[in-house]
Amino acid sequence: QVQLVESGGGLVQAGGSLRLSCAASRYIFSIYAMGWYRQAPGKQRELVATVTKGGDTNYADSVKGRFGIFRDSAKNTLYLQMNSLKPEDTAVYYCNANNDGMSSWGQGTQVTVSS
Repeated sequence: QVQLVESGGGLVQAGGSLRLSCAASRYIFSIYAMGWYRQAPGKQRELVATVTKGGDTNYADSVKGRFGIFRDSAKNTLYLQMNSLKPEDTAVYYCNANNDGMSSWGQGTQVTVSS
C-alpha cells in the first residue's frame, strides 16, 4: 500500500486555473499507474485523467484540452493542472495509484468553480 495526500483544491471563478498535487509516501511511478478521479454531489466517481507507468496519458472527453496530468519523480508527486475551469468541474478530486488491481486512494480535495 502507498499513502497519497492531495492538496491544491479551492474556490475559483469560471475560466480560472488550479493545480492539484498528490504526494506519495514513496517512489511509485515506475510501479503504479496513477490517476485523478472526481465525484460531484449525487454522482458517481468518474475518471478525469490517468498516466501509465510508461508515461502514456488519457483524459476524459470533458477535460481534454483543458487539463494536464504530469508527474515529478524527484518529489514523488502527481499533478493535475486544470485550466479554463467550468462550474461543472466542481467536485471532490481524488488521486489514485493502481498496481495490478491493488488500488490506493487519497482523501480527496474539494474544487469549487463559481459561475
